[in-house]
Amino acid sequence: MPPALAPMIDHTLLRPDAVAPDVERLCEVAAGYRFKAVCVNPYWVRLSRRLLADSPVLVCSVVGFPFGAARAEVTATEAARAVDDGAHEIDMVLNLGALRGGDLAAAEAGVSAVRAATEGRVLKVILEAAALTPDELARAVELAADAGADLVKTSTGYHPAGGARVADVALMHSTLAGRPVGIKASGGVRSREFALELVDAGATRLGASASVALVTAED
Repeated sequence: MPPALAPMIDHTLLRPDAVAPDVERLCEVAAGYRFKAVCVNPYWVRLSRRLLADSPVLVCSVVGFPFGAARAEVTATEAARAVDDGAHEIDMVLNLGALRGGDLAAAEAGVSAVRAATEGRVLKVILEAAALTPDELARAVELAADAGADLVKTSTGYHPAGGARVADVALMHSTLAGRPVGIKASGGVRSREFALELVDAGATRLGASASVALVTAED
């Protein structure tokens, strides 16, 4: 039997022009469908936490989003503030330029800095898998896991290279080789069929704005 998807979904609203009523609706839907979390920009963490105070739905904030190109200490400070505002989980963007330029130490240090600032919270590291070669993606997965990531995530959904791909999730899964690190597939996850393909490939969490469409087709 196919898995129930609702407990795996981060119901997402990351549009820069989102306003409070949009966030209110996001949280209402997430609570109604019992999604795992809402994923919002840092400005909306406090409102989301207040709206979901009586719900098991978690609040996730992105940091270093969407480019991952800030200095490590800046992203770490942003993450610490999001935790102070009530975020249960943090989705940070890996420094893609450092990774692709071969400065793996800097890329890993960025993750380590955010990990230190978010102790006790779930940390997901966004890799922009579609923009990487298979070797680069494997290295990104390894360094994120070594730096303490709880999950590695396919994409921001904003990179022109594209979002989640089944082959990328499968490579991430094989690279982790049994390590206790999950995989979040996000970016263009708009149908239940595609979501199930990603889960079959190894995804343990799904990020989507079209979350309702993923669950309303369930038997």
